[in-house]
Amino acid sequence: MQVSTKFTIAIHLLAAVKFFEKDYKITSAFLASSIGSNPVIVRNIMINLQDAGLIKVKRGPGGITLCRSLDDITFLDVYEAVETNGKNEMFHFHENPSPQCPVGKNIHRALDGQLAELDQDFRNDLAGRTVQEVLNVIQNAQSETAEKQM
Repeated sequence: MQVSTKFTIAIHLLAAVKFFEKDYKITSAFLASSIGSNPVIVRNIMINLQDAGLIKVKRGPGGITLCRSLDDITFLDVYEAVETNGKNEMFHFHENPSPQCPVGKNIHRALDGQLAELDQDFRNDLAGRTVQEVLNVIQNAQSETAEKQM
């Protein structure tokens, strides 16, 4: 299983909104320049984040704002917003294992419990991490860089 770049782009986006909110109007073009991505990709991820209630997007002069504190936005919130496509499953089982094959007819029995456990462990780990932790590292790194330049 591989989490797509949508997840890290979404975390980057949320951290950038908070980091720059006082100094800049936050737009998809602004975020795309920070992320190094196409604004269309950023806008599609923004739609997911908005649908999940994590950001608010106002057209025209409004820009993008956070709906919750970054302390209240977990990695799980972001993952579920951009990675699950409305499905709440991490692992997608192949559709038609053969009922005539001893492996095929028993594969669900053998794997379902383990996959459910892995899924729950992953979700628990994601739920224990917040986007604020990411922003804290960014802000500390920025402060260290500024101090070295003095």
